[in-house]
Amino acid sequence: MKVEFNLNGRRRRVDVEPNQLLLNLLREELGLTGTKYGCGIGVCGACTVLLDGEPVLSCLTLAVEVDGREVETIEGLGKGERLDPLQEAFMEAGAIQCGFCTPGFIMTAKALLRENPEPTEREIREYLKGNLCRCTGYVNIVKAVKLAAERSKHPAGSQS
Repeated sequence: MKVEFNLNGRRRRVDVEPNQLLLNLLREELGLTGTKYGCGIGVCGACTVLLDGEPVLSCLTLAVEVDGREVETIEGLGKGERLDPLQEAFMEAGAIQCGFCTPGFIMTAKALLRENPEPTEREIREYLKGNLCRCTGYVNIVKAVKLAAERSKHPAGSQS
């Protein structure tokens, strides 16, 4: 089947099998390995991407479902060598240890901040509850999201 969709702002047209998962299309055929294969059953959130701006688990999403839609992966966040502010905040807050879960957390947090630019700690924790991390203990992940939210209110160089 032919599927045509926007991937990280670029129009793509690919052949997919009816039962092919979006995760496999991204990683194996399109070379976007930032989206991780974690559990394969929709429990860990490591494979989270944005579909029309909403976080979805690419291990549970068929590739045919993206036809005519917008898909955003971790690779689509930065601008060239410049990281997205959320990626920078994760690094600065020490929210990255092994890094395996990080793309899923960042993509989920990206959706949160688009929906709610000033989330409380409780709202952050609630929104991220579908993403699992075995390294950081979540404290620094929440700090990173709060840092990114604060910076979006007062970007560097702006007059407040």
